[in-house]
Amino acid sequence: MKRHTACAALNVAATLLVPGTALADEGIFGYTRGAETLPRGSWDLEQWFTSRDDKGVGTYHALDTKTEVDYGVTDRLQVSAALFGLGIRTEGVRIDAYIPKDEKYTFRPAGIEGALKYNYLSPAKDDVGLSQYVSLTYFNRDVHSGQAKDSYSFETMLIVQKYYREGEVIVAGNLGLEATSARRHPIGGLPPDFEWPTHPEMEIEVTAAAAISYRFAPNWFIGADVFYQTEHETEVGQERWSLQIGPTLHYGSQKWWASLTWMPQVRGGGTFYAGQTYGDLHLIEKTREEVRLKFGYNF
Repeated sequence: MKRHTACAALNVAATLLVPGTALADEGIFGYTRGAETLPRGSWDLEQWFTSRDDKGVGTYHALDTKTEVDYGVTDRLQVSAALFGLGIRTEGVRIDAYIPKDEKYTFRPAGIEGALKYNYLSPAKDDVGLSQYVSLTYFNRDVHSGQAKDSYSFETMLIVQKYYREGEVIVAGNLGLEATSARRHPIGGLPPDFEWPTHPEMEIEVTAAAAISYRFAPNWFIGADVFYQTEHETEVGQERWSLQIGPTLHYGSQKWWASLTWMPQVRGGGTFYAGQTYGDLHLIEKTREEVRLKFGYNF
C-alpha cells in the first residue's frame, strides 16, 4: 500500500512538470485558493479583474483590480505583495451607512497587501496538500460605495488540496478568518436622516470555499467554485451571509495561465436595505453576480 501511494505521488509530481499541465500556485480555481507554492527562487506576476454588478435597484457596477507579485523564498514558503484598484459607477442607489450618493470613476488606487503562504504538506508528494495563508491589507477606498474609507485587515486561512487520476482531477477547500478595523471619512451635504457613521468599527468575517477542476483537454480545465461568506459587525451582530456558486474555465501553458469565473449569488441573508425586492439575497455589500478574470505569468 505504501509503495502504491509513493508511486502515485511520483506520477502526479511528474505530470505537473510536463508542459501544458498545472504549474505551482497556478490559479486553476476562480475563488478558492490552492495549496501549491512556488519553487525556491521563482517569481510570478498575477493580474485580477473582478466585475460586480446589480444590487436590485438603480445602476451599480464596480470593477476591482489586483496586481500581485509572488516569490518562492523556499520550496515551502511563498511571499507576495499586491496593489488594488477600483472603478465604480452607481446611480439611483442609496443604502444607509453604505452607499450615500451617486459615484462614477474609471480607476483609482484602492489598497495594498502583503501576504505569505506556507506549505506543510505537498499536494503532489503527499496524500493531501495542506497550506496556511496569512495576509495584512490596507484599503483607502470603500469597495461598495467608492468613497474614502480606511480599512485594516488581518486574514488567516487553511488550504487543502488533492490530486486525483494523476492530476486530471483537482479538488481544494479553504477555511478563513478575517478581522477588520474600518472608519469612514465624513461626507458633507448628505440628507439629515441619512446614516453615515464615522466612528471606528470592528468586523469579523468567516469564509469557506471549495472547488473542483477537471482537465478535459491538454492545457484546459473546467470546474466549479462554491464560496460562502459571513460577517459579524460591532453593532448589529451577524450583518450578512452569502452563498455563491459558479463555473470556471482555465487555460495553463508552460509560462502563463488564465482563468475566467462567473459567480452569481444563489442565496444570502442578514441585513437588507429598505425596499429590497430580492429577499433571498444579500445586496448591501454583495451583488447579484460577479465575473472574475485572472492572468498569471511565471518567471
